[in-house]
Amino acid sequence: MNLRGRNKVDPSFNMSSMTDIVFLLLIFFMLTSTLVTVSAIDVLLPKAGGKTENSKSVAVTITNTSLFYINKIKVDASTLENELLKSVGSDKQKTIVIRGDKDVPYKNVMKVIDIANKNKLKMILAVKGN
Repeated sequence: MNLRGRNKVDPSFNMSSMTDIVFLLLIFFMLTSTLVTVSAIDVLLPKAGGKTENSKSVAVTITNTSLFYINKIKVDASTLENELLKSVGSDKQKTIVIRGDKDVPYKNVMKVIDIANKNKLKMILAVKGN
């Protein structure tokens, strides 16, 4: 005599719906991460820990050949202060992001820091994350 019930519960778990959700999230994050790009000149940044973000910023890039760029526009070292103040404008809440190449002479970075301090502007030194 067979006393087993007729309604058997299948103990296996179907992962297809879970993998669909994971792949959709993966595609979403891949697409949105490619839309977030920094508009700056390509330089090798020194490494450091921590992270700072600011949407109101002006990027000052110093290449290893001691060329100055303000938001991808090449600027002569003698007119750097005037051009930087033009870029900042009347909005003193803007932050200057100093992107110095890791091989740039220290005096060039200090020149930008001195300009920011003299004009009471906020500044951030950009570094490469770990």
